Amino acid sequence: MPRTISLSQLPDLVGTELGLSDWITVDQTMIDQFADATHDHQFIHVDPERAKAETPFGGTIAHGFLSLSLLSAMNYNCTPKIREQQLGINYGFDKIRFMAPVKSGAKVRGRFHLDAVRFRGNTMVQLTYKVTVEIDGETKPALTAEWLTIAQFDPEDRPKDID
Repeated sequence: MPRTISLSQLPDLVGTELGLSDWITVDQTMIDQFADATHDHQFIHVDPERAKAETPFGGTIAHGFLSLSLLSAMNYNCTPKIREQQLGINYGFDKIRFMAPVKSGAKVRGRFHLDAVRFRGNTMVQLTYKVTVEIDGETKPALTAEWLTIAQFDPEDRPKDID
């Protein structure tokens, strides 16, 4: 996949894999910092000894929302940039499923498939990604999601052959 694409190429890329990110290690420091930022200090995330003794996970696990929040970095790491894009906006999710826990110290990566492209007016295009966050060495993913983003561009850059 090229590192840069044009707006006019987007419709032809629907149904293809746009990128596979590098691995990101989710260590206890990252989990603790996320717990502090979100005020979610449940022991399964921040107390390794108790989590080892009282859960089936063998230790602490990342917050599901931590795994989800890494999508931005993963997307930036691997998907091609839209040449005409001036601004990117996180529009939300149609579906998120947390499939398997991410244990402290595990590595995760994102796999991005372009599922839909919808031009909205003269200055925006909405992209729908089917995303899977994989866990290194595991068969079950951490999560699957349908993620919507919006790319804003100058009206002069809108492809003429797009309705």
